[in-house]
Amino acid sequence: MATAELHARVHDEAGAAVIVLTGDVDRAAEAALDAAYVQAGDAGSIVLDFSNVSYINSTGIAVIVGLLAKARANRQTLSARGLTEHYRQIFEITRLSDFMTILDGRENE
Repeated sequence: MATAELHARVHDEAGAAVIVLTGDVDRAAEAALDAAYVQAGDAGSIVLDFSNVSYINSTGIAVIVGLLAKARANRQTLSARGLTEHYRQIFEITRLSDFMTILDGRENE
């Protein structure tokens, strides 16, 4: 399976830093996610927007867990939106949803 390199764009939305992800979330995504996290700065709330992501593998889940750990250490909340039903279930099975809010649509509250 050919992978689509992850691109991450950060913007402010109602006081939250929204990281819009486009491409695949896998081992190669770590650098783009880390750079986007740094760009989000000290925002109290960070939303990962998965609307343009079609593939997340187990290594990608580990990268997200690492980002979650950084956010928690910095007292930031991390949320996810735009997950397909399949990946929403994966977040529940892996218990990521116990540590981050899974949002529907484009809200970030």
